[in-house]
Amino acid sequence: MKLHCLILFAAGILLSTQTSAQTKIAATPPMGWNSYNCFGSAVHEDEVKANTDYMAKYLKQYGWQYIVVDFLWSYDNPPGSNIGNPFQKRLQDGSYIPWLAMDKWGRLTPQPNKFPSAFGGNGFKPLADYVHAQGLKFGIHVMRGIPRQAVWAKSPIKGTNGITADMVADTNSQCLWMNHMYGLDMKKPGAQEYLNSLLELYALWGVDFIKVDDLSRPYSAAEVEGYKKAIDQCGRPIVLSLSPGETPLNQAAHATQYANMWRMADDFWDNWKEVLHMFDYAKSWEGVGGLGHWPDCDMIQIGKLSKRGPVGIERYSRFTEDELYTHMTFWSIYRSPLMLGGNLPENRELELKLFTNAEVLAANQSGENPRQLYKKDGAMVWYSHVQNSNDVYVAMFNIGDDPRSVAVDFSSLGLKGKVKVRDLWKKQTLGQYKTNYQQNINAHGTALFRLSSIK
Repeated sequence: MKLHCLILFAAGILLSTQTSAQTKIAATPPMGWNSYNCFGSAVHEDEVKANTDYMAKYLKQYGWQYIVVDFLWSYDNPPGSNIGNPFQKRLQDGSYIPWLAMDKWGRLTPQPNKFPSAFGGNGFKPLADYVHAQGLKFGIHVMRGIPRQAVWAKSPIKGTNGITADMVADTNSQCLWMNHMYGLDMKKPGAQEYLNSLLELYALWGVDFIKVDDLSRPYSAAEVEGYKKAIDQCGRPIVLSLSPGETPLNQAAHATQYANMWRMADDFWDNWKEVLHMFDYAKSWEGVGGLGHWPDCDMIQIGKLSKRGPVGIERYSRFTEDELYTHMTFWSIYRSPLMLGGNLPENRELELKLFTNAEVLAANQSGENPRQLYKKDGAMVWYSHVQNSNDVYVAMFNIGDDPRSVAVDFSSLGLKGKVKVRDLWKKQTLGQYKTNYQQNINAHGTALFRLSSIK
């Protein structure tokens, strides 16, 4: 317990010393869409544009803004393919198949068969321009390190004199679940220059967000710092997201200093047990999130999922309606980044309702210091403070398997006198109460309120 407190104290000190540039990049938890949960590695340019169009038309006015192309955009997924995680094979001469799209400097580029506008060396710039024209921001997923095929080809490192990819790679540092990359030995001359060249390219494309994978488990502190340095020198504000978790809690101070968001857990999917686990992860990171840096509960598993993998058959989220509201409520009260995982054009009225409640989203974007009030007997309550106000956001959860009453005592929140209770999901003021408020909640269900003292 003492170690945990010291870690959080150190993270708090670093919060006070954050650069203004970092805090401005992600002053509130980023909100957007990511292609992974519905398309795996096989998203195509027309599908990215369709999700962009949907966000611009229906969601942008509520604060949603990032469009993120997830992994293996340099790999040639044939149209309609279900391949979610292809592996390279190494030939007898040491070369790799399938060959990923790559420039002469050993930097991966978009596969033109999936992203036709990238043809002729355009990279992601035309697609980013399309997203920007809709008033949104563009992001990409990248694997940490340097491509194995660049190491095999001895690709030169841009910005160096004679240093090649094989001279900066750490061939003992390998991703356990995808064999396209080697880690970088950041002590070697040219390693930082390679990352600088990547971010120089991404800035040229117009990238606003990078999700760097295989970086948090195990935690690669030197490479995290390398990406942050590269962002700082590229001349463009870019959000740095670390993935996947479980990020070690003893690295809280480091993650707070160098990243804008980082995953607390491994990939989250539409299973109630994973929701229960996420509550525990969030409690362990309580008090760390803040201006410019946010513990990440992972993407929102709502809508049409797994159209081409990566987990299970094509489906709408397996969560019940009560669980869907719990999912969205907890991510909001906790101030996790909000990254939608479903295919947006296939949203129904329910999904649109969950994503466009301005009062609920305000808890995510402007709540302060979210805390767990209690968790006992199948009930759980979290709260946060409303900025520039004495009001309090309160989220009640029934985490048990039977309906039950969940209550909150106003004095435990520092509220005095009569208290006005407003239900944020229903957009209704329920009345004024003297000492407490309680409500019957369905199994796995939730309720979200704004409480205001009446003088």
